[in-house]
Amino acid sequence: MLVDLLLTAAGLVLLYFGAEWLVRGGTGLALRLGFSPLVIGLTVVAVATSSPEIVVSIQSGLRGAGDIAVGNVVGSNICNIGLILALTALIRPIAVRTSLIRRDTPIMIALSLLLPLMLLNDRIGRIEGLVFGAAAVGYFYWIFSTSRRTPAGLLPGNPLEDIRPPPNLALTTLVLAGGLAVLLIGARMLLAGGVGIATTFGISEAVIGLTLVAIGTSLPELATSFVAAFRGQGEMALGNAIGSNIMNLVLVLGIAGMAIPLYSPGISMIDLGFMIALALVLLPVLRTGFVISRFEGAFLLLAYLAYLGWLFTGTG
Repeated sequence: MLVDLLLTAAGLVLLYFGAEWLVRGGTGLALRLGFSPLVIGLTVVAVATSSPEIVVSIQSGLRGAGDIAVGNVVGSNICNIGLILALTALIRPIAVRTSLIRRDTPIMIALSLLLPLMLLNDRIGRIEGLVFGAAAVGYFYWIFSTSRRTPAGLLPGNPLEDIRPPPNLALTTLVLAGGLAVLLIGARMLLAGGVGIATTFGISEAVIGLTLVAIGTSLPELATSFVAAFRGQGEMALGNAIGSNIMNLVLVLGIAGMAIPLYSPGISMIDLGFMIALALVLLPVLRTGFVISRFEGAFLLLAYLAYLGWLFTGTG
Protein backbone atom coordinates (compact mmCIF):
# COMPACT_ATOMS: atom_id res chain seq x y z
CA MET A 1 0.00 0.00 0.00
CA LEU A 2 2.76 2.43 0.98
CA VAL A 3 4.67 1.55 -2.17
CA ASP A 4 1.60 2.28 -4.30
CA LEU A 5 1.13 5.68 -2.64
CA LEU A 6 4.80 6.55 -3.15
CA LEU A 7 4.67 5.44 -6.79
CA THR A 8 1.55 7.55 -7.36
CA ALA A 9 3.04 10.64 -5.70
CA ALA A 10 6.34 10.30 -7.55
CA GLY A 11 4.51 9.73 -10.83
CA LEU A 12 2.45 12.91 -10.38
CA VAL A 13 5.58 14.96 -9.67
CA LEU A 14 7.40 13.54 -12.70
CA LEU A 15 4.38 14.18 -14.95
CA TYR A 16 4.27 17.81 -13.86
CA PHE A 17 7.96 18.49 -14.46
CA GLY A 18 8.04 16.41 -17.64
CA ALA A 19 5.25 18.52 -19.12
CA GLU A 20 6.99 21.71 -17.96
CA TRP A 21 10.24 20.73 -19.68
CA LEU A 22 8.38 19.67 -22.80
CA VAL A 23 6.70 23.08 -22.98
CA ARG A 24 10.04 24.87 -22.59
CA GLY A 25 11.90 22.67 -25.04
CA GLY A 26 9.12 22.73 -27.63
CA THR A 27 8.75 26.49 -27.34
CA GLY A 28 12.50 27.01 -27.70
CA LEU A 29 12.64 24.80 -30.79
CA ALA A 30 9.63 26.51 -32.38
CA LEU A 31 11.09 29.97 -31.75
CA ARG A 32 14.36 28.90 -33.37
CA LEU A 33 12.42 27.65 -36.38
CA GLY A 34 10.85 31.09 -36.76
CA PHE A 35 7.28 30.49 -35.56
CA SER A 36 5.42 33.41 -34.01
CA PRO A 37 4.55 33.44 -30.29
CA LEU A 38 0.84 33.30 -31.15
CA VAL A 39 1.22 30.17 -33.28
CA ILE A 40 3.41 28.58 -30.59
CA GLY A 41 0.85 29.34 -27.91
CA LEU A 42 -2.00 27.89 -29.96
CA THR A 43 -0.16 24.71 -30.90
CA VAL A 44 3.11 23.82 -29.16
CA VAL A 45 2.08 24.95 -25.68
CA ALA A 46 -1.41 23.48 -26.06
CA VAL A 47 -0.06 20.10 -27.16
CA ALA A 48 2.72 20.03 -24.55
CA THR A 49 0.38 20.78 -21.66
CA SER A 50 -1.81 17.88 -22.84
CA SER A 51 1.20 15.55 -23.03
CA PRO A 52 0.58 13.94 -19.60
CA GLU A 53 -2.90 12.89 -20.69
CA ILE A 54 -1.57 11.59 -24.03
CA VAL A 55 1.25 9.54 -22.50
CA VAL A 56 -0.87 8.16 -19.64
CA SER A 57 -3.73 7.19 -21.96
CA ILE A 58 -1.44 5.40 -24.44
CA GLN A 59 0.38 3.52 -21.69
CA SER A 60 -2.95 2.64 -20.06
CA GLY A 61 -4.15 1.20 -23.35
CA LEU A 62 -0.95 -0.83 -23.71
CA ARG A 63 -1.51 -2.26 -20.21
CA GLY A 64 -5.10 -3.17 -21.05
CA ALA A 65 -6.43 -0.49 -18.69
CA GLY A 66 -8.76 1.24 -21.14
CA ASP A 67 -11.00 2.49 -18.33
CA ILE A 68 -8.08 4.50 -16.96
CA ALA A 69 -7.26 5.85 -20.43
CA VAL A 70 -10.76 7.08 -21.26
CA GLY A 71 -11.51 7.95 -17.63
CA ASN A 72 -8.42 10.14 -17.68
CA VAL A 73 -9.86 12.22 -20.55
CA VAL A 74 -13.41 12.42 -19.18
CA GLY A 75 -12.17 13.11 -15.65
CA SER A 76 -9.69 15.76 -16.83
CA ASN A 77 -12.43 17.59 -18.72
CA ILE A 78 -14.66 17.48 -15.64
CA CYS A 79 -11.76 18.60 -13.43
CA ASN A 80 -10.85 21.52 -15.72
CA ILE A 81 -14.29 23.09 -15.26
CA GLY A 82 -15.56 21.73 -11.95
CA LEU A 83 -12.32 22.16 -10.01
CA ILE A 84 -9.73 24.31 -11.79
CA LEU A 85 -12.07 26.89 -13.36
CA ALA A 86 -14.23 26.92 -10.21
CA LEU A 87 -11.25 27.67 -7.95
CA THR A 88 -10.02 30.30 -10.42
CA ALA A 89 -13.38 32.10 -10.25
CA LEU A 90 -13.33 31.89 -6.45
CA ILE A 91 -9.92 33.58 -6.40
CA ARG A 92 -11.09 36.33 -8.75
CA PRO A 93 -14.26 36.59 -10.91
CA ILE A 94 -13.56 36.00 -14.61
CA ALA A 95 -14.67 38.66 -17.08
CA VAL A 96 -15.19 37.19 -20.54
CA ARG A 97 -14.42 39.57 -23.39
CA THR A 98 -12.52 37.56 -25.99
CA SER A 99 -14.71 36.31 -28.83
CA LEU A 100 -12.23 33.49 -29.54
CA ILE A 101 -13.08 31.87 -26.21
CA ARG A 102 -16.81 32.25 -26.78
CA ARG A 103 -16.44 30.60 -30.18
CA ASP A 104 -14.31 27.77 -28.78
CA THR A 105 -17.01 26.84 -26.27
CA PRO A 106 -19.52 25.44 -28.83
CA ILE A 107 -16.66 23.39 -30.33
CA MET A 108 -15.90 21.94 -26.90
CA ILE A 109 -19.59 21.13 -26.39
CA ALA A 110 -19.94 19.54 -29.85
CA LEU A 111 -16.91 17.31 -29.26
CA SER A 112 -18.19 16.40 -25.80
CA LEU A 113 -21.52 15.35 -27.33
CA LEU A 114 -19.65 13.26 -29.90
CA LEU A 115 -17.84 11.18 -27.28
CA PRO A 116 -20.89 9.19 -26.03
CA LEU A 117 -21.63 8.25 -29.64
CA MET A 118 -18.06 7.04 -30.07
CA LEU A 119 -18.37 4.97 -26.88
CA LEU A 120 -21.60 3.17 -27.74
CA ASN A 121 -19.60 -0.05 -28.16
CA ASP A 122 -17.49 0.68 -25.03
CA ARG A 123 -14.31 1.28 -27.00
CA ILE A 124 -12.28 3.93 -28.76
CA GLY A 125 -10.76 2.08 -31.68
CA ARG A 126 -8.71 3.22 -34.64
CA ILE A 127 -11.76 4.45 -36.56
CA GLU A 128 -12.88 6.57 -33.61
CA GLY A 129 -9.29 7.71 -33.16
CA LEU A 130 -9.17 8.78 -36.81
CA VAL A 131 -12.41 10.74 -36.35
CA PHE A 132 -10.96 12.64 -33.40
CA GLY A 133 -7.65 13.04 -35.25
CA ALA A 134 -9.45 14.57 -38.23
CA ALA A 135 -11.25 16.89 -35.80
CA ALA A 136 -7.84 17.92 -34.43
CA VAL A 137 -6.61 18.84 -37.92
CA GLY A 138 -9.79 20.83 -38.56
CA TYR A 139 -9.52 22.60 -35.21
CA PHE A 140 -5.90 23.60 -35.75
CA TYR A 141 -6.76 24.91 -39.21
CA TRP A 142 -9.62 26.91 -37.70
CA ILE A 143 -7.54 28.52 -34.95
CA PHE A 144 -4.77 29.42 -37.42
CA SER A 145 -7.19 31.09 -39.83
CA THR A 146 -9.04 32.82 -36.99
CA SER A 147 -5.88 34.04 -35.25
CA ARG A 148 -4.67 35.75 -38.43
CA ARG A 149 -7.85 37.85 -38.49
CA THR A 150 -7.79 38.66 -34.77
CA PRO A 151 -5.84 41.67 -33.40
CA ALA A 152 -3.27 40.63 -30.78
CA GLY A 153 -4.87 42.89 -28.22
CA LEU A 154 -8.06 40.83 -28.29
CA LEU A 155 -6.29 37.64 -27.30
CA PRO A 156 -6.45 36.58 -23.64
CA GLY A 157 -2.93 37.32 -22.39
CA ASN A 158 0.48 36.22 -23.61
CA PRO A 159 0.78 32.41 -23.73
CA LEU A 160 4.59 32.59 -23.59
CA GLU A 161 4.86 35.09 -20.74
CA ASP A 162 6.10 32.60 -18.13
CA ILE A 163 7.96 30.21 -20.43
CA ARG A 164 11.75 30.41 -20.33
CA PRO A 165 13.05 28.55 -23.40
CA PRO A 166 16.60 27.10 -23.29
CA PRO A 167 19.33 29.49 -24.53
CA ASN A 168 20.78 27.24 -27.25
CA LEU A 169 19.83 24.38 -29.56
CA ALA A 170 21.81 21.71 -27.70
CA LEU A 171 20.12 22.51 -24.41
CA THR A 172 16.76 22.76 -26.17
CA THR A 173 17.17 19.23 -27.53
CA LEU A 174 18.28 17.96 -24.12
CA VAL A 175 15.29 19.55 -22.36
CA LEU A 176 12.90 18.11 -24.96
CA ALA A 177 14.33 14.60 -24.68
CA GLY A 178 14.51 14.83 -20.90
CA GLY A 179 10.93 16.04 -20.65
CA LEU A 180 9.66 13.16 -22.79
CA ALA A 181 11.67 10.60 -20.80
CA VAL A 182 10.44 11.98 -17.47
CA LEU A 183 6.85 11.92 -18.79
CA LEU A 184 7.14 8.26 -19.78
CA ILE A 185 8.64 7.27 -16.43
CA GLY A 186 6.08 9.34 -14.51
CA ALA A 187 3.20 7.78 -16.45
CA ARG A 188 4.44 4.27 -15.70
CA MET A 189 4.78 5.04 -11.99
CA LEU A 190 1.37 6.73 -11.80
CA LEU A 191 -0.32 3.81 -13.53
CA ALA A 192 1.42 1.21 -11.36
CA GLY A 193 0.51 3.10 -8.19
CA GLY A 194 -3.03 3.86 -9.31
CA VAL A 195 -3.79 0.26 -10.25
CA GLY A 196 -2.28 -0.89 -6.95
CA ILE A 197 -4.48 1.52 -4.96
CA ALA A 198 -7.54 0.43 -6.92
CA THR A 199 -6.79 -3.22 -6.14
CA THR A 200 -6.12 -2.57 -2.44
CA PHE A 201 -9.33 -0.61 -1.82
CA GLY A 202 -11.53 -2.44 -4.30
CA ILE A 203 -12.01 0.71 -6.39
CA SER A 204 -12.62 0.30 -10.10
CA GLU A 205 -9.99 1.41 -12.59
CA ALA A 206 -12.62 3.71 -14.12
CA VAL A 207 -12.96 5.63 -10.83
CA ILE A 208 -9.16 5.85 -10.49
CA GLY A 209 -8.95 7.23 -14.03
CA LEU A 210 -11.80 9.70 -13.47
CA THR A 211 -10.29 11.07 -10.25
CA LEU A 212 -6.70 10.41 -9.21
CA VAL A 213 -5.20 10.07 -12.68
CA ALA A 214 -7.34 12.87 -14.14
CA ILE A 215 -6.44 15.36 -11.43
CA GLY A 216 -2.78 14.36 -11.63
CA THR A 217 -2.53 14.86 -15.39
CA SER A 218 -4.32 18.22 -15.03
CA LEU A 219 -1.60 19.65 -12.76
CA PRO A 220 -0.03 21.79 -15.56
CA GLU A 221 -3.40 23.40 -16.27
CA LEU A 222 -4.00 23.88 -12.54
CA ALA A 223 -0.69 25.70 -12.06
CA THR A 224 -1.19 27.87 -15.16
CA SER A 225 -4.73 28.83 -14.17
CA PHE A 226 -3.83 29.73 -10.59
CA VAL A 227 -0.97 31.98 -11.72
CA ALA A 228 -3.27 33.67 -14.26
CA ALA A 229 -5.97 34.19 -11.62
CA PHE A 230 -3.64 35.82 -9.10
CA ARG A 231 -2.40 38.14 -11.85
CA GLY A 232 -5.92 39.16 -12.76
CA GLN A 233 -5.77 37.24 -16.06
CA GLY A 234 -8.74 34.99 -15.37
CA GLU A 235 -9.73 35.02 -19.01
CA MET A 236 -6.48 33.27 -19.85
CA ALA A 237 -7.34 30.61 -17.27
CA LEU A 238 -10.74 30.17 -18.91
CA GLY A 239 -9.18 29.86 -22.36
CA ASN A 240 -6.72 27.35 -20.93
CA ALA A 241 -9.55 25.20 -19.51
CA ILE A 242 -11.61 25.24 -22.70
CA GLY A 243 -8.58 24.65 -24.93
CA SER A 244 -7.38 21.80 -22.72
CA ASN A 245 -10.79 20.11 -22.90
CA ILE A 246 -10.74 20.30 -26.69
CA MET A 247 -7.18 18.95 -26.84
CA ASN A 248 -8.06 16.08 -24.51
CA LEU A 249 -10.82 14.96 -26.86
CA VAL A 250 -9.21 15.46 -30.26
CA LEU A 251 -5.55 14.84 -29.45
CA VAL A 252 -5.50 12.45 -26.50
CA LEU A 253 -8.30 10.18 -27.73
CA GLY A 254 -7.21 10.67 -31.33
CA ILE A 255 -3.58 9.67 -30.79
CA ALA A 256 -4.27 7.00 -28.17
CA GLY A 257 -7.15 5.51 -30.15
CA MET A 258 -5.08 5.27 -33.32
CA ALA A 259 -2.18 3.75 -31.36
CA ILE A 260 -4.17 1.01 -29.62
CA PRO A 261 -7.89 0.28 -29.09
CA LEU A 262 -9.13 1.50 -25.70
CA TYR A 263 -11.80 -0.72 -24.11
CA SER A 264 -13.67 1.19 -21.41
CA PRO A 265 -16.88 -0.49 -20.23
CA GLY A 266 -16.51 1.16 -16.81
CA ILE A 267 -17.15 4.70 -18.09
CA SER A 268 -20.89 5.24 -17.67
CA MET A 269 -23.28 7.55 -19.44
CA ILE A 270 -23.62 9.39 -16.12
CA ASP A 271 -19.89 10.24 -16.23
CA LEU A 272 -20.20 11.42 -19.82
CA GLY A 273 -23.43 13.28 -19.04
CA PHE A 274 -21.80 15.15 -16.16
CA MET A 275 -18.91 16.18 -18.41
CA ILE A 276 -21.39 17.49 -20.99
CA ALA A 277 -23.51 19.23 -18.33
CA LEU A 278 -20.51 21.19 -17.01
CA ALA A 279 -19.64 22.27 -20.55
CA LEU A 280 -23.24 23.37 -21.19
CA VAL A 281 -23.33 25.40 -17.98
CA LEU A 282 -20.62 27.67 -19.43
CA LEU A 283 -22.46 28.41 -22.67
CA PRO A 284 -25.04 31.03 -21.57
CA VAL A 285 -22.46 32.92 -19.51
CA LEU A 286 -19.82 33.02 -22.24
CA ARG A 287 -22.20 33.81 -25.09
CA THR A 288 -23.53 36.90 -23.32
CA GLY A 289 -20.13 38.12 -22.21
CA PHE A 290 -21.01 38.19 -18.53
CA VAL A 291 -18.67 37.53 -15.60
CA ILE A 292 -18.13 34.08 -14.10
CA SER A 293 -18.72 35.14 -10.50
CA ARG A 294 -17.53 33.65 -7.22
CA PHE A 295 -21.05 32.32 -6.69
CA GLU A 296 -20.93 30.49 -10.02
CA GLY A 297 -17.44 29.23 -9.17
CA ALA A 298 -18.76 27.89 -5.86
CA PHE A 299 -21.66 26.21 -7.68
CA LEU A 300 -19.27 24.47 -10.10
CA LEU A 301 -17.05 23.33 -7.22
CA LEU A 302 -19.98 21.95 -5.20
CA ALA A 303 -21.22 20.10 -8.28
CA TYR A 304 -17.75 18.58 -8.73
CA LEU A 305 -17.55 17.53 -5.08
CA ALA A 306 -21.02 15.98 -5.32
CA TYR A 307 -19.88 14.01 -8.37
CA LEU A 308 -16.80 12.76 -6.49
CA GLY A 309 -19.03 11.74 -3.60
CA TRP A 310 -21.24 9.80 -5.99
CA LEU A 311 -18.21 8.00 -7.43
CA PHE A 312 -16.71 6.97 -4.10
CA THR A 313 -19.88 5.98 -2.24
CA GLY A 314 -20.08 2.91 -4.41
CA THR A 315 -22.97 4.29 -6.44
CA GLY A 316 -20.50 5.09 -9.21
